[in-house]
Amino acid sequence: MPELPEVEVVRRGLERWVGGRTVAEAEVLHPRAVRRHLAGADDFAHRLKGHRFGTPSRRGKYLWLPLADTGQSVLAHLGMSGQLLVQPHTAPDEKHLRVRVRFADELDTELRFVDQRTFGGLSLHDNTAEGLPDVIAHIARDPLDPVFDDEVFHQALRRKRTTIKRALLDQSLISGVGNIYADEALWRSRLHYERPTATFTRPVTAELLGHVRDVMNAALEVGGTSFDSLYVNVNGESGYFDRSLDAYGREGLPCRRCGTPMLRRPWMNRSSYFCPKCQRAPRVSS
Repeated sequence: MPELPEVEVVRRGLERWVGGRTVAEAEVLHPRAVRRHLAGADDFAHRLKGHRFGTPSRRGKYLWLPLADTGQSVLAHLGMSGQLLVQPHTAPDEKHLRVRVRFADELDTELRFVDQRTFGGLSLHDNTAEGLPDVIAHIARDPLDPVFDDEVFHQALRRKRTTIKRALLDQSLISGVGNIYADEALWRSRLHYERPTATFTRPVTAELLGHVRDVMNAALEVGGTSFDSLYVNVNGESGYFDRSLDAYGREGLPCRRCGTPMLRRPWMNRSSYFCPKCQRAPRVSS
């Protein structure tokens, strides 16, 4: 699943190539791609026609394109394989093209939603007063948001009474962090993924947040993390941060800090990667 850096890379591309353009026509090629738009494919296409996209926006992993002249936005669920591509009109259709948006201008490009596994989709929603699609109003701010409040996060973390990786992946507590960047930030912080959040002091929380921000900004600089051909930016290019990962996917390889072989453990239908020496497991109370 794409995490904050990957979604932000896509958002920036959409801001450059799609923001400010007026929709001439929208075409839904597979109804499953708009299944979250309960009024159906024809209604979705009709409601976009003639409206202008504002500045594409993001909160955490969630991406949306506001319709500047309405109080609604197109929310993009990328899922496991969804891609928003800006392509020339003459480019051959992708095998898994699901939605096409053409624009009322002379630029020779259109927006395409491509999704091999059809877990993602597009849907139209009313905006809140804050400008978010109403279905994601509960999503917390992300750590790269200038309004993110470190102290509020610390207090919520202490109250949560959970373990730190579960807290990092709780999108109502902090958004945008997924499995990859959680493992990376925890490795940099020398924290085990099962450390109880009740043990966190302000300095420990501050150090962790610093590493979360550092790893995300580093990923942004190289276009995000791509493990296969499914994650790409709007120009179809892959990110390269997977070459710089210190923890995720490095089972059996030496820890870059101490040389101890990295471990992988099953965790919540995912995997956690960590160094058993640098990231000591918490003691179990007897």
